[in-house]
Amino acid sequence: MFYQIPSFLLDVIVGLLGGACLLRLYMQYHRVPFGNPLGRFVFAVTDWIVLPLRRVVPSVKRWDLASTVAAWLLVLVKFLLLWMLMGTLERWAILPLVSLIGLLQLAVSGLTALLIVYAVLSWVPNASSMLHDLIARLAEPLVRPLRRFIPLVGGVDLSPLAAIVILQVGAIILGNVMGSVFTLGR
Repeated sequence: MFYQIPSFLLDVIVGLLGGACLLRLYMQYHRVPFGNPLGRFVFAVTDWIVLPLRRVVPSVKRWDLASTVAAWLLVLVKFLLLWMLMGTLERWAILPLVSLIGLLQLAVSGLTALLIVYAVLSWVPNASSMLHDLIARLAEPLVRPLRRFIPLVGGVDLSPLAAIVILQVGAIILGNVMGSVFTLGR
């Protein structure tokens, strides 16, 4: 219990802040306007960490590397705090790699959530058009390549389901890589 509660709270906080940093990166890459409520929320939640990092971490073409580094730093701090709580700081050398894998896991979780919201909104006939358009604009790059191979079945688009399955396979692989890294770090 002494470990589970702080771990849960850190997962929630880092999931929200790190996920917002990754969403900022993703929205900027796809040139999604930030004038909507979601965009304003993302800026409000991430400006405190992304803007100072922009002074030292430049963007590369359409990739906002400051947002990526911010998310990675948040994941790194989460693992550092958890390791301090467990008293396992002797494995500090693998902390950057563990944090990178944790960042990838956060990205997979975020994209999975995006696709679930996209699929649910596609079932609702009178969904808010602003929200639906924003979610569709973010989800389309993930499902568009799959639509070439997956036909509509009874008028239902199964490409979001296929994308979620692919992401979950990626999550399983990342989980196994994380386990291997922990095993090597011992």
